Amino acid sequence: MATLTKMTTIEELRSTLESSDRKHLLLFKHSTRCPISAGAYREVQAYLEDQPNERIDYVWIDVIADRPVSSQAAETLNIQHESPQVILVKEGAPVWHTSHSHITAEALKAQLDGI
Repeated sequence: MATLTKMTTIEELRSTLESSDRKHLLLFKHSTRCPISAGAYREVQAYLEDQPNERIDYVWIDVIADRPVSSQAAETLNIQHESPQVILVKEGAPVWHTSHSHITAEALKAQLDGI
């Protein structure tokens, strides 16, 4: 099973985005205070338990505790901040994203299986 790695610094964000030249990156922005985000977290975990893709690195940002990192991700990727939100990154650029109730294990499978 693949796991989500927590990202807590802007330097980790920069380094991880740079590594997306070699491997896709799925970035999950999660609020630990939001029930909708808790549901999205369960969906991401369900995907990771069932169908993880080894060609993808999976990371998450706690948008409450690590707001500067979350804000920098939105700015760097030029995607309006939402929470919960998933962003698929390749070569430092977003190639797909969705948020809120659209984050499901099925949606992730549909987007990530072809990678």
